[in-house]
Amino acid sequence: MSTISIAIDGPSGAGKSTMAKRLAKELGFLYVDTGAIYRTVSLYACRKGLAPTDGAGIAALLPEIHIDLVYGEDGTQQMILNGENVSGEIRTPQISMYTSAVSAIPAVRAFLLELQRDMAKRKNLVMDGRDIGTVVLPDANIKLFLTAAPEARAKRRWLELREKGDPITYDQVLADVVQRDENDTHRAIAPLKQAEDAVLVDTTEYDLEESYQLLLRTIRERM
Repeated sequence: MSTISIAIDGPSGAGKSTMAKRLAKELGFLYVDTGAIYRTVSLYACRKGLAPTDGAGIAALLPEIHIDLVYGEDGTQQMILNGENVSGEIRTPQISMYTSAVSAIPAVRAFLLELQRDMAKRKNLVMDGRDIGTVVLPDANIKLFLTAAPEARAKRRWLELREKGDPITYDQVLADVVQRDENDTHRAIAPLKQAEDAVLVDTTEYDLEESYQLLLRTIRERM
């Protein structure tokens, strides 16, 4: 029996990971946060003191990197970098910006592409990222493009960070969101864009629960 794959793409802060995780649990599928995989590579390179645009330097580090995805009882994906759980460390604003550049490096994309495709061959899954429906899983059964206005995405992220005690301002978060959008949509390799056969879901005017129900309904209609 063939597996079922659901691809969710969209810009930074659109709620892809939150939604994909919950949808996977509801459907009994595996959840794969591809952004976390790229963040893990970025963290390693950042620790080594390399600039995020140093493609040759970062490519040379790849053989040293071993990544494992471990899932808790609640289905939460934990990122293990060379035996160390870095799930919290990869979520800082610094690594977010760093990853935006690192993820455009061809060698990094090639390094991680087969890892992601192999998962889809073995498991029913929900995978989210920037280019899942266009590059990673072009034959995904269901493709969604999840988005929201930059201001809405920045506000959600800012409130999330504030709850964690981060003193960052809303204006700083908005600037980060706008910059990441610019980087992601204009990079030469696999830029962020909606796949031709993807369903556009704009959650600017919806709260978390309304957004989730909209996505779930869309998926069930197509399954």
